Amino acid sequence: MTWKLTDRQIPPDKPLHLIADNYATHKHPKVQRWPACHRRVHMHFIPTSSSWLNLAERLLWELTDKRIRCGVFRRVPELFKTIDEYIRHHNASPKPFVWTKTAKDILAKVSQVKQAFDKTRTA
Repeated sequence: MTWKLTDRQIPPDKPLHLIADNYATHKHPKVQRWPACHRRVHMHFIPTSSSWLNLAERLLWELTDKRIRCGVFRRVPELFKTIDEYIRHHNASPKPFVWTKTAKDILAKVSQVKQAFDKTRTA
């Protein structure tokens, strides 16, 4: 969905919270300037190297783990068909994803992983 379409469809008195999960978007000057021109927009950046916080990434991991890894695909259309079937099955009885940890617990874990990662990079 484009920004202009979103802006038109959401009532102007409502704040918009945008979540960015791509490292480049954290640092790019245009991204850093853009919210200043759009006062109702609040940017939230998930921590770098935490793709598991992105629910789309989570769904793709589950698709890979539960269906693609155990399959044999001789042609690309077979893979596409398997993906379509998985999504149809998943959407037939959708369940909301429920985090089992608090935001505080998740951020503490991210901090621990980052510290460990930083130690391995300097070693």
